[in-house]
Amino acid sequence: MTDASPKIEASSPHVMNTYGRLPIALSHGQGCHVWDVNGKRYLDALGGIAVNTLGHNHAKLVPALQDQISKIIHSCNYYHVPNQEILAKKLVELSGMSNVFFCSTGLEANEAALKLARKFGHDKGIERPEIVVYEKAFHGRSIATLSATGNPKVQVGFGPLVEGFIRVPINDIDSLKQATAGNPNVVAVFLEAIQGEGGVNPMHLDYLREVRALCDASDWLMMIDEVQCGMGRTGKWFAHQWAGIVPDVMPLAKGLGSGVPVGAVVAGPKAAHIFQPGNHGTTFGGNPLAMRAGVETIRIMEQDGLLENASRVGTHLSQGLANALSAELTSGAVRQIRGQGLMIGVELAKPCGALVQQCADHGLLISVTADTVIRLVPPLIMTEVEADDVVRILCPLIKQLLQAH
Repeated sequence: MTDASPKIEASSPHVMNTYGRLPIALSHGQGCHVWDVNGKRYLDALGGIAVNTLGHNHAKLVPALQDQISKIIHSCNYYHVPNQEILAKKLVELSGMSNVFFCSTGLEANEAALKLARKFGHDKGIERPEIVVYEKAFHGRSIATLSATGNPKVQVGFGPLVEGFIRVPINDIDSLKQATAGNPNVVAVFLEAIQGEGGVNPMHLDYLREVRALCDASDWLMMIDEVQCGMGRTGKWFAHQWAGIVPDVMPLAKGLGSGVPVGAVVAGPKAAHIFQPGNHGTTFGGNPLAMRAGVETIRIMEQDGLLENASRVGTHLSQGLANALSAELTSGAVRQIRGQGLMIGVELAKPCGALVQQCADHGLLISVTADTVIRLVPPLIMTEVEADDVVRILCPLIKQLLQAH
């Protein structure tokens, strides 16, 4: 478009108003950049909220998906889907676990995990199973996952919530032990290795090990939600692997298909055979297009060394942010820069939702979560040069916001 061309307004009057959208409609992308319908370019530090693992228009992924679309897009689960087995085998190898159920979203994966935990309890003769969940957790917006979520704001208006959850603070093993002491109905502990929507809050590695030991001693399932922090984002395939543990149940989604909807529940030996035919199912989960996307995403990640890239560029980005905001960190105006790899949270001492639009105005896509935390979850192909561009655009806007009365 030229300067004389009329601006195309971003508007969706017939779409249900469930999102606080920016006045932007994206047209296309290349690598870590996207363009809107008016031709403006943005550096994508959000990646569709940790979804676009390989960025946009990836030269290896696109032809593979085109090939799959020309063959078969959907097949119901009455039949075997060969790439289901290929992708499941790969996830089992990467995780050290046993088998996989495929669905389409992180919500579905977490819902399936909750069902697994309840069935695990019922199989042991527990009539009213209870699951430990966490403050500030986010597991989805279905009634069950909403009930497991630790954000009262998103729960308002949807009661009564599902019973059977015990909520505890993160990184406090004594609180977990006290909350479950003498309770024979506890069947599982359900946590995010790094809370995403809750403010990019990592579970300490020692805490993860302590929870693993407690679950083993108590015959509980340890269920780790890796929907946002998994698939190489932290520099390992799954964020909990930094602690050297293996969960019993692991929901995945987001980055698994590089933008094609793919969800999965990976199960270890204790949970692998809980579901039997008729216990759970899905229409779209595991379809041929989604499975091809998952297979190709992992293949490309391995070929291109994207775990190493996420770790290296993530460290570079975090250090760049810390250097640029050193005075604000010292004063406490910036409380903390945290996370791992290319999952970074910058917590300010004041609400910063206005930065989402301000950054977009300057050609940078980010999000703000938990009111005060800037979340950066870019494609795992991001370069150090692009990370420097994030710092160059973002940090002056942070300083400007903090200085405003």
